[in-house]
Amino acid sequence: MNNENRNLILALVLMTAVWFGFSILFPAKPPQPAQNAPAPAAAAPQPAAAIEPPPASVPAAAPVAPVIATAREIVVETARYRAVLSTVGARLVSMELKDYRVSTAADAGSVPLVKSPSTRYATLRTTGGDGLVLHADAPFAVDAADRSIAVPAGGERRLTFRHVTAGGAEIVKELTFYGDRYTIDSAVTVRNSSPAPLHGSLNMAMAQQWDDSHKDSYSFAGPAALVGDKLEQVDVDDLGKGAKGFGKEVVWSSLQSKYFMTAAVPLAAAAEKLQIVLNGDVLESIFVTPAFALQPGESRRFDYLLFFGPKDPDLLKAAGHGLDLAINFGWFDLLAQPLFLVLTFFNGFLNNFGWSIILLTVILKLFFWPLTHKSYASMKAMQKLQPEMQKLRDKFKNDKERLNRELMELYKKHSVNPLGGCLPMLVQIPVFFALYKVLLEAIALRHAPFMLWITDLSAKDPYYITPLLMGASMFVQQKMTPTSMDPMQAKIFLFMPVIFTFLFLNFPSGLVIYWLVNNLLTIAQQYYINRTLT
Repeated sequence: MNNENRNLILALVLMTAVWFGFSILFPAKPPQPAQNAPAPAAAAPQPAAAIEPPPASVPAAAPVAPVIATAREIVVETARYRAVLSTVGARLVSMELKDYRVSTAADAGSVPLVKSPSTRYATLRTTGGDGLVLHADAPFAVDAADRSIAVPAGGERRLTFRHVTAGGAEIVKELTFYGDRYTIDSAVTVRNSSPAPLHGSLNMAMAQQWDDSHKDSYSFAGPAALVGDKLEQVDVDDLGKGAKGFGKEVVWSSLQSKYFMTAAVPLAAAAEKLQIVLNGDVLESIFVTPAFALQPGESRRFDYLLFFGPKDPDLLKAAGHGLDLAINFGWFDLLAQPLFLVLTFFNGFLNNFGWSIILLTVILKLFFWPLTHKSYASMKAMQKLQPEMQKLRDKFKNDKERLNRELMELYKKHSVNPLGGCLPMLVQIPVFFALYKVLLEAIALRHAPFMLWITDLSAKDPYYITPLLMGASMFVQQKMTPTSMDPMQAKIFLFMPVIFTFLFLNFPSGLVIYWLVNNLLTIAQQYYINRTLT
């Protein structure tokens, strides 16, 4: 391993220590729900949810008999997904994304985005509160006679589910599907069909079964919400201690995996608060509407925009309401976003993300060439001073203060900066981490082929060829770089190529290709510098 990589590793260790120290000394404060915050500006303006009074000339209606509906399922198919809905609870039973497969195998099935485990914990589950009795398994009548509905591209289809409670509350849930979108419009209307005043609220839930298979060591998975203009990502393990709550300032809530998400956006003050809970192995995100009081014949409507699909920045931005903020590359997001844009730009004309990664790596190497050159020059100068430095260490081995003064005088005399070889490398670390996050999490690389045996840049190399080549390239770098380390340090760094090889065995092949190409370019650069710097 050359001095560049050695300094990189040392810098990584230093940054990790600082990070852990900062986390211990300044623990993050959990977000507190702000119950009285104003509704977020990010939501598109909608007509205010209003109480509709009955006509003055019409007397209050007599209680409507509860709807008796036969339980059945309706399949809605668009170019984007296949959704199955049930009249029991007017809930979403399952949804598969037709454009995405679970693997690269020829017979691989579509990605199952939603699979409601039961009527009690189900996506689009609507229940009552604050006096309104509406159970999760309430039978709804639906205005569709067909068991299967196809929505053509550019078209739309609305399904209307209707249920009347024993207390005379008429619940109407409308779902509007679009043929070429991942969004669904949802509207729930409560109408008081009884002769007495009606008080209550509604709970609208999104659900997802949760187990350890959903966890990802390198990427976020779990519930997240946009609260004001801040993205709040909730650790599922923390939900074992109790529910997480937010106030009316929530713009949207989502349940996310590495590449996909379901989300609900309350429109026109349709939500008073958000509760995120873990019920056994079911994760739920529940919006609670403001409490309402309806006189006989009055109604109240609550609108939501729903998203079921991939974490694709273009699709999320088109959906609006800041949903694209769900794609977050962590601390280095400001660098990762432009790097991702450049990568997708290259793919636009190369039509291959593997070659796009290589081109981006070359450009980054050229961009950092002056810094790297300066770093190598500094290390070369330090290497020339090693004999004199060793003499000083031997002479003042029992007087460290004097030794430090003499070393500083030596550096000053020869115009050498002892940190000159490390600081230029530190500048590159944020860029490396930003690109690392992009290659690890961008859905554009999911199942994206490169060439030969690499058919999925988001998966590990099935034959471990690229990690082995990467380890070999690191070994070559070590041999090319004369070292001034003491024997113990030299033995430790001798094992670094082996350690990195094992570390990268299960990394996405796209990331390994980046590191391999970067190593090869560094070898070429080092060869050139060794010939020009004497």
